[in-house]
Amino acid sequence: MKNFKLVFFYIKKYKLQFILGFFCLIVCDGLQMIIPKVIQHSIDGVLLPGFRSIDLVKYGLLIILLAIVIAIFRFLWRIFIIGNARIIERDIRNDFYAHLQKLSARFFQNHKTGDIMAHATNDMNAIRMLIALGIVIGVDIIVYSAASLFFMINIDFRLTMFVIIPLPLLTFIIIYFGKIIHKRFRKVQDSFSSLTEKVQETISGIRVIKSFAQEDSSQRRVSKASYDYVEKNISLVKVWGLFFPALVFIIGISIGLTLIIGGRKTILNEISFGEFVAFNSYLAMLVWPMIAIGWVTNLYQRGSASMKRINNILYAKADIIDRDCVNYNIYELNGSIEFRHLNFNYEENEPKVMKDVSFSVSQGETLAIVGRTGAGKTSIINLLTRKFDPPENTVFIDGYDIFEIPLQVLRNDISIVPQDIFLFSDTVKENIKFAKQNATDEEIFAFAKAAQIYDEVMDFKDQFDSIIGEKGVSLSGGQKQRIAIARALLADPKILILDDALSSVDTETEKKILTNLIKLRKNKTTIMIAHRISTLQHADKIIVIDEGKIIEQGNHQQLLKNNGLYANIYKKQQIEEHLVA
Repeated sequence: MKNFKLVFFYIKKYKLQFILGFFCLIVCDGLQMIIPKVIQHSIDGVLLPGFRSIDLVKYGLLIILLAIVIAIFRFLWRIFIIGNARIIERDIRNDFYAHLQKLSARFFQNHKTGDIMAHATNDMNAIRMLIALGIVIGVDIIVYSAASLFFMINIDFRLTMFVIIPLPLLTFIIIYFGKIIHKRFRKVQDSFSSLTEKVQETISGIRVIKSFAQEDSSQRRVSKASYDYVEKNISLVKVWGLFFPALVFIIGISIGLTLIIGGRKTILNEISFGEFVAFNSYLAMLVWPMIAIGWVTNLYQRGSASMKRINNILYAKADIIDRDCVNYNIYELNGSIEFRHLNFNYEENEPKVMKDVSFSVSQGETLAIVGRTGAGKTSIINLLTRKFDPPENTVFIDGYDIFEIPLQVLRNDISIVPQDIFLFSDTVKENIKFAKQNATDEEIFAFAKAAQIYDEVMDFKDQFDSIIGEKGVSLSGGQKQRIAIARALLADPKILILDDALSSVDTETEKKILTNLIKLRKNKTTIMIAHRISTLQHADKIIVIDEGKIIEQGNHQQLLKNNGLYANIYKKQQIEEHLVA
């Protein structure tokens, strides 16, 4: 039951609605139990001398009245119980999403996107079904079982004892099959997550798949996951294929005993024909709870498995959080940065990716970071933005240890244009506006011009209202980078980070963007990572990283005079540009 702690919290949150739903459901079930009694009296009345047609009409009208009242209360309990189950599903999904946003990059490295999507869809649905139908069927089982047995015993105690003898076998069947169902459903859910992940990867990577002519191999991977999902489901269906027939067989024995023993009692006038009909009606009502136990078992096993999977994420601790030393009197950043003797590795047993790294940047300066692929450039950005946490007393902003700065302030005042650009499947305008929801069209257009994307967007069919597709699939690499730059500039951050953000832009356009950046970023700190020296040579300070160490620091002219790695990279690029020209 510990898996359902969160569910109980939400049920308690909407307890008034559920109490009203319980009341309406019990009234509905109670009124249904009266109908066989009305039928019993009408049948027995017909067989009595002096029974009038008007009496039969009265019984018929009573049943119609009961049906109307039952329909009203059925409508109400569905609104209160099933409706609120939908609301709880929404609340859990919202909390699930909110918690995901608090989790660190390390969590998403260890969890597949498709698996998380399955949690947010399939597992949520299983929990909702348990809350809604689980409650309804649970009440039905109690009310129907108690009332049916009461009326059956009232009609004939011995007959009742005979027909319910086989029913306890249902408990054994349910317990036995329930354990198997739980295990196999977990496998079904895991297989569904794997299938979702494969489909998501295939759709997202369709351009790469086509460019390498790997459609067949991609199809085989998805088909394999699909076949595995079907096999797991068939394995579960086989269990259900045995479970329900076993229930029906036991119930069939009870019905057979009723016809044999009850029919004989009717012939011998030990019970009336009306009582015999009513007894069969109540037995049918008793059969429903017995079958419903199996359904509830299924719902519980599925809901339990899904809730456990959901809890694994909901109770995952966010490791990137405000520390105890946080200073909530810090409301904004100025932009000075200092790294002091930083040593860092992503995992304890892995080699260090940062080795005694020290440098400083004053407010309003532009820092450029140069180095070979894998040298540790992006790691500096990851630590500065607390995508991963650095050791204490190694990273400082405005003189404060980074852990003293509230995480919200840090995120609000730092904008980053990453290597891997992500754009939403929305309009160009909405993608730029994402950084500032209340931005005016004039602001959006101004920063689009600064990023040298305005003219190209105006050539689109719907201009800034053009839908760019998932992850900007309809755009070129350079267009995506420039839209991302416009978005970051619109945020007007105290610290702007461009992580190889101009790699797909031609040299002429790059120069224009850099000129605009110098104007717009006056008195604000900018950090740039790039492979092209031409992108970085205007920077106030340049650091050169190799194998996690800073091997050179200075401005462009100073580093050229040093004739070190920076100068070698610059000369090599100059030769390449000359050859291309």
